Amino acid sequence: MCLAVPGRVLGVEERDGTRMATVDFGGVVKEVCLEYLPDLQVGEYAIVHVGFALQRLDEESARRTLGLFENLGMLQEEFGDPWEQAEQAARTEAGEVRP
Repeated sequence: MCLAVPGRVLGVEERDGTRMATVDFGGVVKEVCLEYLPDLQVGEYAIVHVGFALQRLDEESARRTLGLFENLGMLQEEFGDPWEQAEQAARTEAGEVRP
């Protein structure tokens, strides 16, 4: 599943003519393109989908949504390491218990 997830901008820089941001998604930090929200600033929140900031969001709404995603295990599903997830799925399928 591919979610649109709220995140907080930690830093902004220009790379090869493209405005990029470092964004915190409840503890998971990723690089995000700001082409759709070129005036987004450090400390602001945005909805991010497939690496693009799409819409500004107020802090309260962002925190509430991140909390819901975390409680449902959706942040790990969305941002977890795909190799680790595949290994865990294979172990579960094989009936192994992970230490």
